[in-house]
Amino acid sequence: MQEKLIIQISLTVGIVVVYTIAKYLTRRNTLKFASRKDFKKGRATDAAKLINTVFFIVSIIMLAFIWEISFQGIAIYFASFFTVAGIALFASWSILSNITASAVLFFSFPHRIGSRIRILDGDNSVEGTIVDMSLFSLKLEVEKKKIVFYPNNLALQKPIMEIMD
Repeated sequence: MQEKLIIQISLTVGIVVVYTIAKYLTRRNTLKFASRKDFKKGRATDAAKLINTVFFIVSIIMLAFIWEISFQGIAIYFASFFTVAGIALFASWSILSNITASAVLFFSFPHRIGSRIRILDGDNSVEGTIVDMSLFSLKLEVEKKKIVFYPNNLALQKPIMEIMD
């Protein structure tokens, strides 16, 4: 019994150390990536938070297995929680998809702030200069002092053409 406790404590300390190092490295490397690509620091911070949240959830699940937490007793609680959360996420699906699209755009979007683009959407096409890229939308200046916010999830779905001046 004593050996098992020592192993559990050792594994717990190991997971906490690995999580802390991974969190630090994610933030540092995301900021480096953002500076190489001339992205705003805020975009890098948002991407790092998203990745670190995934690391945190995985770490908690690993700790639950190490400490052999009985899921039978709390299964009803989790089922109720996830039912309510599922309904809430379904109701705000566009918000969740915008946040996910923000992470994809951060790492793979070829356009930067200051790029002049046209988002091809039939009769609803938008042309402008990218002013900001946030967690939920692209901010485009379409005319002097006229701003359009275009949702990130739609920016992933529509063809975007860069306009070279």
